[in-house]
Amino acid sequence: MSQSPDTSSAQATRDIADVAAVEVITTAAVHLMSAAAVKCGLAEDGPHGAGAEYLDLDEARKLITALAALVTASAPDLGSQHARSLRDGLRSLQLAFREASAYPDAPGEGPGEKFTGPVS
Repeated sequence: MSQSPDTSSAQATRDIADVAAVEVITTAAVHLMSAAAVKCGLAEDGPHGAGAEYLDLDEARKLITALAALVTASAPDLGSQHARSLRDGLRSLQLAFREASAYPDAPGEGPGEKFTGPVS
């Protein structure tokens, strides 16, 4: 028996209501991190070549900046364990971006650095 659209919408709302804000924020951050890693050329080798074929630094810059804003704004509410892990991942992406860039940004000018400060 299939559910009516109203019933499935109500179920989805209940499901969302059961998820803690920390989990929603962390999940969003992990999605941004994953996408940024792929755009920085860090994807694993696939059946059709190296992850470098997905390198798109313009897209990576946008994703890393969004991640930096999310992590910086939400860190006080996440608790030190969650915030530390997200900051470490963000820093790794910022460094990977710098390494992948033919012409690295000046310190403080890289993606997300207006939120995190210079990364080196």
